[in-house]
Amino acid sequence: MLEVGVGDRVQMRKAHPCGSDVWVIYRVGADIGMRCTGCDRRVLLARSLFQKRLKRILDASEIDGGQS
Repeated sequence: MLEVGVGDRVQMRKAHPCGSDVWVIYRVGADIGMRCTGCDRRVLLARSLFQKRLKRILDASEIDGGQS
């Protein structure tokens, strides 16, 4: 089972209509609450649907563009 927590950044398989495919998790439970980093839209997905649509969980180094 995949472990995600509040504040994690995730990349989904399909992009949001605004063009961004990176989301921030704001709620974890039976449903997963996510906020789009492009337009701040909030959505709730069932955990099973979230796991199917998830591409990967992003590290802090990937978010910055790898520059330290």
